[in-house]
Parts: sequence; structure tokens; C-alpha cells
Amino acid sequence: MIPLSLILLAASTHVDLVNEVVRVPAGDWRYVEVGLKQRPAFVSADYTVEPGSGDVRLAVVERDQLELSGKPGGGALPDGALAITAPGRSGRLRYRVPRRGEYAVVIDNLMGAGAAAAHLRVSLDFGGRPGPEVTRLSPARQLTVIAITFAVFFAIVSYSARRLLQGIRR
Repeated sequence: MIPLSLILLAASTHVDLVNEVVRVPAGDWRYVEVGLKQRPAFVSADYTVEPGSGDVRLAVVERDQLELSGKPGGGALPDGALAITAPGRSGRLRYRVPRRGEYAVVIDNLMGAGAAAAHLRVSLDFGGRPGPEVTRLSPARQLTVIAITFAVFFAIVSYSARRLLQGIRR
């Protein structure tokens, strides 16, 4: 009899490609190849910059664009990035690749004054659309939502009270 854990493992739609520290010289970029030969997938990439390193960013590009832009060290990040993060000390990128093909996740230190080391995790999810990530509104938006909710609530209560008082007086 096949153990249940093997069945669950075989049914997994999640594949880890990279989980390591990547070192990127100043003014340079490195990439991880992502080949989708059978079907499209969600590409997930997370990074955390190690202490003493500058800000970096991630991008998902088609492999052809990498070849057109040249090898790392050539200066510019490849044109036509499908998805890109803002420069920072950490970041997360989720992108649904629309079709099969060759892609790359690029870690970019072009704006950095010194070399950067970042712990990079790249994975693929071949399952259906993953559930929405839990997000939180900024404090200013939370306050706005609360204020609007109270205003609508008190407007309804005031209108109802006025109508009731008019009905009682008649």
C-alpha cells in the first residue's frame, strides 16, 4: 500500500527552484532561469537583503529579453520586464506567467553603490490561482473607512429617528 504522504507529495503543485543567498556586485544583476515547458504557472519570488547590503529589486522577464540585453555586468536591466518590484531591503513578487516558455527572475543591484547579498527564494505554483494574500489597509485608509461607516450609520439613525418622531406626533 502506498503511504498517504507519498500520494500528497505527488499531488503537490508547488515547486521550489531556488532558496539561497545570491551575491550581486554593484551596478550589476543576476538571474534565475524559469522554464515552463508544460503549462503556465504562478512565479513567486521573495528576497531579504542581508545586513550591510544595499537595496535591490526583482523582475520577471522573458528569457529572450535577457539574451538581447547581454550578460550580467552589461549595465541595464533587460527591457520589457513583465513584473518588477520597487527597490528595497526586502520584497515579494507574484506573477502569473500567461503562456509556456522560457523566463527569468532577475535580481537587480544596478542602483547600489556596493555589492549586495540577498536571500532569494523562487518557486512555481502550477495549481489554480492561489487565494488572495491577506493584506491590511494603511492606518489612514482604516481611519477613512471607519469615519465613513460612522457617518453613514449616524445619518441612517438620525433619519429613522426623525421619521419615528414625526409619526408619533401625528
